[in-house]
Amino acid sequence: MVEFQREDLEGMKHAERLAPFVEDCLDFMARREMPLDAVAVSIGPGSYTGLRIGLSLAKGLCFAKEVPLIGVSTLKTIAVKAMFRNLDWQGDEILVPMIDARRMEVFAGAYDFALHDMMRPGPVILDEKSFGDLLADRRCFFMGDGSAKFKDVVKSPNASFVDGLEPHARDMIALSEKAFREQDFIDVAYSVPEYLKEYQTTAPRPRL
Repeated sequence: MVEFQREDLEGMKHAERLAPFVEDCLDFMARREMPLDAVAVSIGPGSYTGLRIGLSLAKGLCFAKEVPLIGVSTLKTIAVKAMFRNLDWQGDEILVPMIDARRMEVFAGAYDFALHDMMRPGPVILDEKSFGDLLADRRCFFMGDGSAKFKDVVKSPNASFVDGLEPHARDMIALSEKAFREQDFIDVAYSVPEYLKEYQTTAPRPRL
């Protein structure tokens, strides 16, 4: 259950908005004498800058409060959000969350309803042959902001799409609670984001 929420949908403003949002949350908890048992944070894939800022702040909070850190996969968050949709699931479908990585590339994973990997998460260049092994004999549901690009190229009748699924912090609750029950924490000092692809810098274009 969500007790307190702050949200910004205006774009890449992690550095500006995240710390004040966390401070508001801690003030809310202090006024109600609510304990902080752990901190959960998305560890990717996603924006390189956003992931670094989010994980760094979460680590600092864990150090200061002496609580454990939970890392939640963004792809699994999207898949779980789809599970909670009332779509008459049969339970044997494959869930394929996708995060846009520009052009025809996405970060994608594939999961069954026990969240076992049906395909190792990673970058995928989309064409009509993508995910062919999965689509050969199973119904696959594609979702996330990268799935719209695949809708235009896939030909398999086993491909279906769940629109409007964007990951939010509140969607991490189920995975975070499961990790907390199982004491599945990540290292506060040495954990890193799951970029799934090496960061590439480019030289700025000369200004005329």
